Amino acid sequence: MTGSFDAPVPNVAPGGAPVPNAPSPDNAFDAPTVIRTKRDGGALPNEAIDWVIDAYTHGRVADAQMSALLMAIFLRGMTGAEIARWTAAMIDSGERLDFTNLRSMDGTPLALVDKHSTGGVGDKITIPLVPVIMACGGAVPQAAGRGLGHTGGTLDKLESIPGFTGELTKAQIRQQLCDLGAAIFAAGELAPADRKIYALRDVTATTESLPLIASSIMSKKIAEGTRALVLDCKVGSGAFLATEAESRELARTMVDLGTEHGLTTRALLTDMEVPLGRTVGNAIEVVESLEVLAGGGPDDVVELTLALAREYGVRVGAHPAYPDLVGFGRRSMNLSGDELIATLRYQVAALDGMAACAGLLLDYVKPHGALYNDMMRDAAIRDAVLTALAGFHRPLKLMLLATAAADEHREEAARHGVELLFEAFADRCYDDDGHLLSRREPGAVHDRERMLEQVESLVRDRAVTTASGRRLPLDADTLCVHGDNEEGVRAIREIRERIGERTPEQTADA
Repeated sequence: MTGSFDAPVPNVAPGGAPVPNAPSPDNAFDAPTVIRTKRDGGALPNEAIDWVIDAYTHGRVADAQMSALLMAIFLRGMTGAEIARWTAAMIDSGERLDFTNLRSMDGTPLALVDKHSTGGVGDKITIPLVPVIMACGGAVPQAAGRGLGHTGGTLDKLESIPGFTGELTKAQIRQQLCDLGAAIFAAGELAPADRKIYALRDVTATTESLPLIASSIMSKKIAEGTRALVLDCKVGSGAFLATEAESRELARTMVDLGTEHGLTTRALLTDMEVPLGRTVGNAIEVVESLEVLAGGGPDDVVELTLALAREYGVRVGAHPAYPDLVGFGRRSMNLSGDELIATLRYQVAALDGMAACAGLLLDYVKPHGALYNDMMRDAAIRDAVLTALAGFHRPLKLMLLATAAADEHREEAARHGVELLFEAFADRCYDDDGHLLSRREPGAVHDRERMLEQVESLVRDRAVTTASGRRLPLDADTLCVHGDNEEGVRAIREIRERIGERTPEQTADA
């Protein structure tokens, strides 16, 4: 059974009181009929959608009536045509911004792009992403939302910053886009119907409705004036839609809505089975976002490392790698010998200057990641590394992994006039060949107790126990403990306390 618009119910409540949604004289629609049609599984005509959105925006439909309609939509769903018309009606309830005539400071048209996430626990990606887009030459006009359900919105997060306001005038938005490359602002007069419906959804258990999610997001994004949009559709227990099928349907619906309105739209499905990042909560999520933009911590990583070195009186070494920015030096690169020498000298010289600014002297070089592993396996790469160090303006030691081939490596280094340091790893497991067990293998990284046991074995017996249980002799000058933070310092302190019980002769070689 479906509803009908042929016979509207009288707009009089029991006792003769007027109903607050009385239709206009030339209008055949009223809220109870619209509600009944959707409640009974019918499709709402375009004219009915236009009417109910306009009437609710201007107060002719009560909150209770719109709440009933939202629940009916939640239970019965909407066709694609209904969602499209509902979205268009919400866009038409307010103004639509136009930034097509804006130019950047160099006179080129602004590349207007935006991103939106469907939300999840700890989802703070907008905050670090917007500066990245700006750095790449894009401009971001973002009508940001507030919290819905169990997640905080971008405005909620940013308003935890004292003095921040998202209440920007159109002139301010235009100026920021031109001067800065971004403006994050409250929707204001953009899709005001959505603002009212958005608040109702949060208190009527209708936040998870796919049609309402799609129309809410896309009405604001189409109205805000962006030219391209990337949608981050969350999937998992921490998202509004828990299954991949639901999230995929939502993504497809929103892409279709954007395309219909001339907005280039792409969507990604991303995991929300666990919280994003290490923090959940508006203010602390902002802090974590700033840490990401700062290079992974509240202070620059290099500055923090040098500060800790100065505080704890340790020697400073350079950690050069392949110029693999995306993989953080963890991927091998096919560089010629000359290319490798050039990049190593550049990196070592840069850190040497940073250390000098902190009143420290660079003492040794230990290649990082894939370069370290390749160097240990390939004599040609080892020769390039030695050549780079030999040409430096003052002597620097090279750190190699302690293996059975130590004597061979000493002969290679002597030909270049470079002194070697051999290291053993305190917190990594070894294979029977004396190489580090791959991090992909179980037990590759030791816990605290196992790390301390291995340190004692290296000091006492000059040997480690491999993954297979074999005793492997290792003659090392130094121990490697991972961590350039306070936790790493604490681990070093524990090791020093543990081996301090040994004789000076024993500890001097550790």
